[in-house]
Amino acid sequence: MSDHKRYQLFSHFLKDHFGGRVHKISVDAGFSCPNRGGTRRQPGCLFCDPGGSGAVGIARSLSVAEQLEQGKEIMVRKYKAQQFIAYFQPFSNTYAPPPRLRQLYDEALGVTGVVGLAVGTRPDCLPPAVLDLLAEYDRRTTFWLELGLQTTHDATLTFLRRGHDYQRFLLAYNEAKARGLSVCVHVILGLPGESRAQMLATADEMARLQVDGIKIHLLHVLKGTPLGELYQQGQVEVLSQEDYVQLAVDFLERLHPETLIHRLTGDGPRDLLLAPLWSLNKWEVLNAIDDELRRRDSHQGSCCLANM
Repeated sequence: MSDHKRYQLFSHFLKDHFGGRVHKISVDAGFSCPNRGGTRRQPGCLFCDPGGSGAVGIARSLSVAEQLEQGKEIMVRKYKAQQFIAYFQPFSNTYAPPPRLRQLYDEALGVTGVVGLAVGTRPDCLPPAVLDLLAEYDRRTTFWLELGLQTTHDATLTFLRRGHDYQRFLLAYNEAKARGLSVCVHVILGLPGESRAQMLATADEMARLQVDGIKIHLLHVLKGTPLGELYQQGQVEVLSQEDYVQLAVDFLERLHPETLIHRLTGDGPRDLLLAPLWSLNKWEVLNAIDDELRRRDSHQGSCCLANM
């Protein structure tokens, strides 16, 4: 475990690996998504805002290299960081022919101080030729494939309009692992209609797979999304901070003890966030999770270990 944490923090892993602080810089390379006006002719996932989840503050008018240089200035000024991972974040960042992907990834790696790549995408945007290309970058540099899943339950995936089922995720995940890729899986707690038992079943499945990394998000309700409309109509409820903290700790206890925790909560864009407003206090939430782990005298993998 990390020195002062009861879970395996990804930032500590990076610091140990590179001998100093490494910061991710999000870039928007202009990708779209097959689930949003692409081959499926639908408006995208229920929760995704028009700019693509997580796209806040990215200067889309700039090139990939220019976005990274701008991000570096901020990170150096704020944190005195000297090493960076280029994070291709909004939409589906493998949704293009391999030659185009190579051009964009090479542009990112050509920026001074960039020591790795993280590429966010969907399970249905990873054909064999793209996976082979990603494996090439994995051999060249520090590389993470960030794979959106959200839940292992097909009924919820259908409600969210994800456009794929859990078996499609497993196929993409296994193909990525067969090529030696490090995979960070994204999941969401508090999805409409899911019980506590169902959410923890997702944790148990992530433990069974022994995923390399995980991002645990809470459900954000944003303006301009179909989910936002449902929320405003009173058809969707969100978790309280106390319930989320309890669930996050329960989830951590069930994960494999070596899985790296890339994220434990999130803070949605202030100008778009409808609920839960408590999520804006990110550090308060993280401190509450730490406090609950200490109160239980528990740690990541404690329940997983009991069953291994």
